[in-house]
Amino acid sequence: MKSLLTCCLFLFVILGFSQENLTYQKPHKNILELAEAPLAPSIRMDSNGENIVFLYRSAYKTIEELSETEMRLGGLRINPVTNIGSRTTYYNNIEVRNDKKGNPKAVAGLPKSGRYANFSWSPNQKHMTFTNTVSTGAELWVLDIVKGSAKKLTAPNLNANMGNPAVWFKNSEALLVKMLSENRKPLINTKEAVPTGPTVSVSEAGVKAQNRTYQDLLKNPNDEHNFEQLAQSELYKVSLDGSASLWKSVDMFRGLSFSPDGNYLMITTINKPFSYLVPYYRFPSETTVYTATGDLVKNMLQVPLIEDLPQGFMAERTGMRDLNWRNDKPATLYWAEVLDGGDPENDVPFRDEVFEQDAPFTGKVTSLLKTKDRFRGITWGTNNMAIAYDSWWNTRNARTYTFNPSNPGQEPTVLFDRNYQDVYSNPGSFVSTKNDFNEYVLDVNNNKAYLIGDGYSDAGKFPFIDEINLETQKTNRLYQSKLTNEDKVESISSAIDAKDGTFLVRIESKNEFPNYYIRNIKKKNSLTALTTFDNPFKSIQNVKKEVITYKRDDGLDLSGTLYLPTDYEKGKKYPMILWAYPREFKDKSSASQNTSSSNEFTYPYYGSPIYWVSRGYVVLDDAAFPIIGEGDEQPNDTFIKQLVGNGKAAIDAVDALGYIDRDRVAVGGHSYGAFMTANLLAHSDLFAAGIARSGAYNRTLTPFGFQSEERNYWEAPEVYNTMSPFMHAHTMKTPLLLIHGQADNNSGTYPLQSERYFNALKGLGAPVRLVMLPRESHGYSAEESILHMLWEQDEWLETYVKNKVKETDTSSKN
Repeated sequence: MKSLLTCCLFLFVILGFSQENLTYQKPHKNILELAEAPLAPSIRMDSNGENIVFLYRSAYKTIEELSETEMRLGGLRINPVTNIGSRTTYYNNIEVRNDKKGNPKAVAGLPKSGRYANFSWSPNQKHMTFTNTVSTGAELWVLDIVKGSAKKLTAPNLNANMGNPAVWFKNSEALLVKMLSENRKPLINTKEAVPTGPTVSVSEAGVKAQNRTYQDLLKNPNDEHNFEQLAQSELYKVSLDGSASLWKSVDMFRGLSFSPDGNYLMITTINKPFSYLVPYYRFPSETTVYTATGDLVKNMLQVPLIEDLPQGFMAERTGMRDLNWRNDKPATLYWAEVLDGGDPENDVPFRDEVFEQDAPFTGKVTSLLKTKDRFRGITWGTNNMAIAYDSWWNTRNARTYTFNPSNPGQEPTVLFDRNYQDVYSNPGSFVSTKNDFNEYVLDVNNNKAYLIGDGYSDAGKFPFIDEINLETQKTNRLYQSKLTNEDKVESISSAIDAKDGTFLVRIESKNEFPNYYIRNIKKKNSLTALTTFDNPFKSIQNVKKEVITYKRDDGLDLSGTLYLPTDYEKGKKYPMILWAYPREFKDKSSASQNTSSSNEFTYPYYGSPIYWVSRGYVVLDDAAFPIIGEGDEQPNDTFIKQLVGNGKAAIDAVDALGYIDRDRVAVGGHSYGAFMTANLLAHSDLFAAGIARSGAYNRTLTPFGFQSEERNYWEAPEVYNTMSPFMHAHTMKTPLLLIHGQADNNSGTYPLQSERYFNALKGLGAPVRLVMLPRESHGYSAEESILHMLWEQDEWLETYVKNKVKETDTSSKN
């Protein structure tokens, strides 16, 4: 009776008022217990597996932290008081362990109530730097790994507005640090400033600038002024004893990178003119090489403002790009240049060409290789062996090449040529090792290298380690995990010493928290435990969990992870929550593959539906929602039909198992999953209610592409209109809970999307509730926001799903 009264009161509040003066609420105690469980620490281990740094943080920020001063400029979010990213994730404690056993020890010298971020190993891995944010700014600190002590190196005068403000000199004895300029001009309060004129943007005839709907862009000259002041720094050389000297005067420094031998430094700076259409990383820039003592060597690259790229995901600008150091040589730069004009529509035999030039960058520029598709990077090995990569979005194809850097005339060999969405055939990733420059390079010996793979198959996840002969391309399996057969899951994180057979692995089960081990594959059953983290979610550790497989009406194989309620009783019918996120594929084979495991640890993170197993719900999480477009057909051409087919198949499958009342099924999702949810409710009668968080519902507001759609609105208006739930608001009668962060920064998912969709649904009489979370971005982080979100979802599900009033009940009352 009490539950029914609560539901009726909640329903009255929802339907009886347009707005509510509601303070932050907390969810049911079953959910709250899980949501407030402490986080296990993150670990940072050195390359030898000897020293581990443990980093501790709270699971959430506070709404007070999110309410600190924030400026949103050029795609950045900056706290202009502390001069660090306003959305930075902070750690509050650090511990160190110098062996493979025992408990980590507290670090001496740490400040009280620290806010730590931007951790960086020294090249020799004897020290680690980090920033500490105080009320007036960000300080640079250094941790002595062996001594287990920390000390402050600078005052709170760092400029961390564009990421880590410090980079190590290669001798590990000093750092190059971005500090605030004493001559920085005062910032303009844009809310109070009196305008001096209108803001004018211009488009030239014939020059197309089809950019996605970026957020937090510059809007006017006042924003330009503030961005410039916040981006400017002076570079100082700071030694480990705290002494500092000016290295370079004020500029808008974006990137700092030392050559492997430490004799040269490559610096990228931001130039004008700024743009109101694109983020700062597409502003004009200049890349210059200096000696380690600050002398100019060469201006390598000047990039103009990038507003008018050709259309398509594979479009690129002309000229040098991806300029970087060769990890295996003292001071050699390499880069790529387009051969197709940067336009994916141009039909050419090779898309990109890769070049290199040795210091002092006045000699011959050497062509190393050409790639058939868009160049994606190089794993450097020896002077005679390196690995190059390319890919092409439209075909979902990726290639891996071996080539001889010392003999550019030698044709590269295609090692792998595959559909990168085909996870079952993934050969793995190459193992790297540190060289004499303390740079990571391909671990290769006598033309043999190592591959670490996930080992997904229809039977489950069986990670492997292969040895591959790069000449013959033959592989030899050195190790394959069998722990899946023991109801556990193993993940191979990295190699400690591949030749010696030692690897860092992570092992977990559905009720055992993930822990790290050192596995020696040359010694049978050789595991050394590095961590012993306990399961903080005891109340759901024995929940029944399985990965189920089923078929869509067209025969496509699908899967999802099914959880039964903690109080499950055989034969009883339960309400269900289906949670998903659509993904696009170009072939049915890849779309049907399963990468979930029933042996993975059951982890209810903030956005998870798993909490509701403690509230009497069946949960189908990560349900497969593939959208396929084979050949010339694009996936979105039949988006709605496939979406509804996926939803129906999932409900049919769980209903056939006898677990659920199919009239009481909710659907939910975040971002593109919210878009999915709104479409399912508009185009089917499968669900009793929906939960849509931080979505986009009107695709005409993202006219130059969205998600995986490359075509613009004017090329495919029927696709944009058909896929927009906003355009079908008149067909939507199913209760929908809309939640959105008021400070969403994700491309396309403006808060306006939820506000306008709510107004449309409300105007047409649909049952809908809109919850706007103050200060929150695309993902939510404040404890108050997240607990309230969980309360909103729980109340909505209790009202419209678990205690759903059936139509027959309504008619009998009338």
